[in-house]
Amino acid sequence: MNRRPTLLAALALTATAALTLSACGSDDDSPSKDADEVVGTDTGGGESASPSESAAASTDRPKIELPLDLKLTFEGGETGEPVKDAILADSAERMRAVAAAITGTDPKGEALAFYNTGKALEAALNWVSQFEEAGATMTGEARYYDRKVTLRGKNSAALVFCADESKGFSKDKRTNEIHKTPVTKNSYVLYHTRLDKNAEGVWQTSQIISTRGATQCQP
Repeated sequence: MNRRPTLLAALALTATAALTLSACGSDDDSPSKDADEVVGTDTGGGESASPSESAAASTDRPKIELPLDLKLTFEGGETGEPVKDAILADSAERMRAVAAAITGTDPKGEALAFYNTGKALEAALNWVSQFEEAGATMTGEARYYDRKVTLRGKNSAALVFCADESKGFSKDKRTNEIHKTPVTKNSYVLYHTRLDKNAEGVWQTSQIISTRGATQCQP
């Protein structure tokens, strides 16, 4: 019982705690932590996949539902390029999957495992467990914007995007008390992610690095 308030306080005091997933444990603003580093060595000469190659197979995708008091908004989902649009769509579903696991609308984490792999999956599971241990959930709003995709061969891509998490908070599951935090520059987060297309045609997030307070994401 003594640990629970401590964890809730830790979640509440982090301005982006409710909606930020810092997968690789780095909020460093180091220039070396760019999209190319996240993507790694599989550059593939930047060749683009054809629409037929990018189309997901007829795999049944998990239905993700979020509670009424949580809203995630994703801007710029249509680029006119089918491959990039598929990447943006699966990345958005990945963020929603993490939220669903935390809020309890996906208690088995089926969507979480569907849209994450590798280090990103490990980090997502760890983040969900922290909320569970604290007896906390999430509420409010988050907006994702300036989403830019760079293709790295047929089956790998980098996605960089910003998040406005100034209206997202943690909430005590037992009392429903919302732990609001003041809006600061750290309420705005820059994400560098790598996505890899699996055999079923799903673009899974495999790596993610967040930089809180990034200059390019400030309003």
